[in-house]
Amino acid sequence: MTTDRPRSTLVRNVLLGLTVLGGAGAAAVYASEGPARFWANWLVWTLFLLTLGLGNLFLVALERLVGAHWSVPMRRVPERLASLIPLAIPLLLVALLALPVLFPWTYEEAKHNPILVAKTPWLNVPFFVIRLAICAGAWLLFYRFYVRGSLRQDESKDPAYTVRARKLAPFFMVVFFFTVTIVAFDWISGLEPEWYSDMFGVYLFAGTFVSGIAAMTLGVLGLIRRGRLPEVKDKHYYNLGTLGLAFTVFYSYIGFAQYMLIWYANLPEEVVWFKHRIEGAWYPVALSLTVFNFFLPFFLLIGSVGKKSPRLLRIAMLSILLGHFVDLYWLIFPALGAGPLLGWPELVMACLFLGLGFLQIRRAMSRGADMPVGDPLLARGLEWQL
Repeated sequence: MTTDRPRSTLVRNVLLGLTVLGGAGAAAVYASEGPARFWANWLVWTLFLLTLGLGNLFLVALERLVGAHWSVPMRRVPERLASLIPLAIPLLLVALLALPVLFPWTYEEAKHNPILVAKTPWLNVPFFVIRLAICAGAWLLFYRFYVRGSLRQDESKDPAYTVRARKLAPFFMVVFFFTVTIVAFDWISGLEPEWYSDMFGVYLFAGTFVSGIAAMTLGVLGLIRRGRLPEVKDKHYYNLGTLGLAFTVFYSYIGFAQYMLIWYANLPEEVVWFKHRIEGAWYPVALSLTVFNFFLPFFLLIGSVGKKSPRLLRIAMLSILLGHFVDLYWLIFPALGAGPLLGWPELVMACLFLGLGFLQIRRAMSRGADMPVGDPLLARGLEWQL
């Protein structure tokens, strides 16, 4: 106890210092590199934190929906990681200032583009803000119900909450799919509004889900390593590896299918979007996506050894998280009309958002017990066998 407290204080101070350093650096980025590069970094990191939070809230609701028992002992981890949602929402509200900088449909010349004029009923600032407000409100309501409700159940031991949580899960799924699709169309494809893909919402959903699995797995393994989840064994996190493998394949399939259909149709307004992302200096970045998002996690998790080995499972999940971040970078930065940018501006922005993210997670990790002790299904989850 005496050694843990100074260490905890040191970690907090390091994260605070990292955040302050990143904040000062971000101001320097805006002043020296211009608003476009600043807002592109802001958008990448904000969507990264948001999708991690939404992916974990989805996992919480999915467990309720299907009545899973094996994941109950680990559910407090995704509940805590979902705390990234209330952090990301203010960051996304600030990102509204990026609209006149990064989004061509807000430019004056958009009034003379027939494609953008036809999309005006959807792509206009008031409706854009309304959509964001509706999405943010829905996310916060579900976060409050599932996360704070679970913490209250630890004290009340009320089994009726478990029934209510399961009944609400189908409604959450509908809202989740619509809101993630809106995020994909508004905040990513809206950077190049002449381009359109019916599969893009599904693509972002797949990345959100698989990155949520990866973050949850890393959180579970971290608590086990610190001795905070002694009852959780490899029979529990084995299934997390299985889910990670399945949705790694699904994520890769959706990405390939989207590319294949656009390549086969060969429509100029569609292929130009990929042309900007697979030629020149962006080609190695595109290739790295296949390594991080498919090959590395796939071959690590395809057998039972990787799913039961904390070391191999950790490498696979870190690869998925890195791949998801690179994917967002690859989706957003080409809209600036330049090659890959990786320098001190990206480093200081990473310090800012990583500091904020880890401070939020660290704070959430101190709330409640490490397992949902009030859930009536916890005992069955601990007794569950492969």
